[in-house]
Amino acid sequence: MDIAEVAKRTGVPASTLRYYEKMGLIVSLGPQGARRSFADNVVDQLALISLGQAAGLSLEEIRSMFSPDGQPNIDRQMLVEKADEIDALIKRLRAMSHGLRHAAACPAPSHAECPTFRKLLKAASSGAIGKGLVNVELKRRPR
Repeated sequence: MDIAEVAKRTGVPASTLRYYEKMGLIVSLGPQGARRSFADNVVDQLALISLGQAAGLSLEEIRSMFSPDGQPNIDRQMLVEKADEIDALIKRLRAMSHGLRHAAACPAPSHAECPTFRKLLKAASSGAIGKGLVNVELKRRPR
């Protein structure tokens, strides 16, 4: 399959395909006329690259997920570690979301008078929110 066909089928621009080839993520079969050509399994390789990028893996980490023949060779421990990172990020984002919702709907006359908001400020100033170490109980209002 030539580079234009791969680009059309996958939505990955030809320039990105050439970059992935230069980075060792995919391999062309060699030029067919004036264009590079690729094996049919390049579509699956590009899907794995896309999935890895969506999960926050670097191109270096993604490259390590392929054996020299282009077949998937995925380090399961790396996936567990990345899932743990994502879970920690979700925890931090949830804490931030709850804090913002509380600040928006806080019944206190001033945010400075709200004990929950004060706890959030203290957590933010200590860096606990950025590290996912905050666990401030917020009363949820019905939606």
